[in-house]
Amino acid sequence: MLSSCSTSRAAISVASNSLSKTLISSNFITNPRNLSSFSRQSLHFLTLKCYSSRNFDSRRMASNFSPRASAQQLKNPDELIDSVETFIFDCDGVIWKGDKLIDGVPETLDLLREKGKRLIFVTNNSTKSRKQYGKKFETLGLSVTEEEIFASSFAAAAYLKSIDFPKDKKVYVIGEEGILKELDLAGFQYLGGPEDGSKKIELKPGYLMEHDESVGAVVVGFDRFFNYYKVQYGTLCIRENPGCLFIATNRDAVTHLTDAQEWAGGGSMVGALCGSTQREPLVVGKPSTFMMDYVAKEFGISKSQICMVGDRLDTDILFGQNGGCKTLLVLSGVTSLETLQSPNNSIQPDFYTNKISDFLSIKAASV
Repeated sequence: MLSSCSTSRAAISVASNSLSKTLISSNFITNPRNLSSFSRQSLHFLTLKCYSSRNFDSRRMASNFSPRASAQQLKNPDELIDSVETFIFDCDGVIWKGDKLIDGVPETLDLLREKGKRLIFVTNNSTKSRKQYGKKFETLGLSVTEEEIFASSFAAAAYLKSIDFPKDKKVYVIGEEGILKELDLAGFQYLGGPEDGSKKIELKPGYLMEHDESVGAVVVGFDRFFNYYKVQYGTLCIRENPGCLFIATNRDAVTHLTDAQEWAGGGSMVGALCGSTQREPLVVGKPSTFMMDYVAKEFGISKSQICMVGDRLDTDILFGQNGGCKTLLVLSGVTSLETLQSPNNSIQPDFYTNKISDFLSIKAASV
C-alpha cells in the first residue's frame, strides 16, 4: 500500500522494479507532496530507480515540478554569469569533439575563472578515470585539476561506496579502463573489463558457462571491446547471484569518438543487458541526480547557484533541471536548433547558444 512506503531501502530493493513502475504509473512520484512519506535513504534509492526506468517519462516529472517556457537565446551572457557561482560543463560536444578542442574554449574558461567562477566538468563517458581525464585536459592545453572532474566511471565507484557495498563481494565490469581504475582506487574487487574482450564462447552440446558467484554488482559502461561473452557473463551474474546489482554508468544513445560523426553510445551496451536480464539498471550518470548531489555536497554548493551547460537535452539539460539549476544548451554537439524548437521536444533549457565561446562577447564588448 502506498501509505506504508516509509519502509527500509532494503525492502524497496527487493521489489524495486515493480514498486517504481507502480509509483510511476499512478503519478505518485511526480507529486512532491507524496514523497514526504519516504526516508531520506529510501527516497534517494527510489529516485535513482525511477530515473533509470524506461517506463518513466522523466520529461514529465521535470515539467510537473516547474513548467517551462520555450528556451531563450542567450543575448546577455554577463547577466547569466553574474547570477551563479558555479558552472558545470559537459565535455563531449561542449569542450571537445573526440580529441579536437572546440574553438574558443580556453579563452572562455579563462574568462570565467577571472570572474571568480568555480568550474566543474561532468561527463557520462566512463572510458577514463578522473586522473586520465585530467591528462586529456592537459593534452588539449586546458588547466583543470582532477578534483574538478567528475566522470561516470567515478560515479559508479562512488555509488558503491555510498551504499557500503561489501568489500568481500566483486564487481563484474562491462566497460573500459576508467571504471577499473576508479573501482581499484575505491578498494573494490573486480573482474572483466577489456581483458574479457578477447574471450569467446564455443557453443558445443552440453556446454555450461561458469560464473563467479561472489559477484555482487555488474557495472555496464561504454565498451569498445563489447562481445557475447560479456553479455552472457553479466547476464548470469545478474540473474543467478542473489541481490546482484545492475548499474549503468549512463544510457546515452550516441557519443563523440571522433569529430566526424556520432557513434553508438553506452546505452547500446546497457540495452543488451536489459534485454537478456529483463531488468532495468540503476543509472549513476546524467540525468540521474546522484552526481549532482555528490558535487553539491563535495564543494558545499547551493544548487540554485549552479548553471549546467551541455549539448544534450535528455541528459545534460534534464540533469540540471532535476537538480534545480539554471541550464544552458549549446548547439556545438548533438542537439540542433531544429530539434530544440521541435513541437515534439518537451525539454526546454533556460537559455541556448551556439557554443560556450559566445560568453566572450562580454569581453569583446568591454574592449
